[in-house]
Amino acid sequence: MSILPQSPDLSPQAVSPLARMLPGSCLLCADEAGNKLLCTPCQADLPPLPAATCPICSERTTHGERCGACLQQPPHFAGVTVLFRYDFPVDRMIHALKYGHQLALADWFGKQLAHRLAGREFDRIVPLPLHPERLRERGFNQAMEIARTLGNCLKIPVDRNSLQRTRATAPQAGLLLKARHGNVRGAFEGRSDLAGQRILLVDDVLTSGATAGECARVLALHGAASIQVAVVARALKD
Repeated sequence: MSILPQSPDLSPQAVSPLARMLPGSCLLCADEAGNKLLCTPCQADLPPLPAATCPICSERTTHGERCGACLQQPPHFAGVTVLFRYDFPVDRMIHALKYGHQLALADWFGKQLAHRLAGREFDRIVPLPLHPERLRERGFNQAMEIARTLGNCLKIPVDRNSLQRTRATAPQAGLLLKARHGNVRGAFEGRSDLAGQRILLVDDVLTSGATAGECARVLALHGAASIQVAVVARALKD
């Protein structure tokens, strides 16, 4: 049994069948996968980013040049490492993690990011924090779970305390692009001296970049020398 429902419903009930998967079956197609979460064909079919993307935010561009948004208002992070384009079936996988509590996906995502980031040097990994109310509702922070595996693989400490979300905000998905930056402005607080630190900020999805940009701004204000972002998926404008 796979996590892909026959209907477009993306409720927690729609992704819960993952909990009843047979051992050794692919999470997406239910074919034999051995001791892997995905079979080789399904993993090969996961949607990649376009060949030409902005070197800072990974948005699609014509020739790999810096996008207009990053030219007009450069973000406080230096670049983004992305595994996949936010599209089917990656969107279902992320939804299964966040709302179906399928934490095996966080482990898999963390290992894939570790493979992509091997050889890069960072002083600490900072998961993008949830507001305490949202954390109580969900029971876990998906960014923290991804970061935990990533840190274990790369032997880099995961810092869950230096960046805190102190103000609950409206969901970014329901807001226009311009409103998203204002929505998260002042929503995060730094609580450590990060002087000279090379930070890897981790989240599940990057859409407008407003939330990651605000987090990076706060980290920079507390002394971080450089901030890179790592996400599972990038939602493109088109």
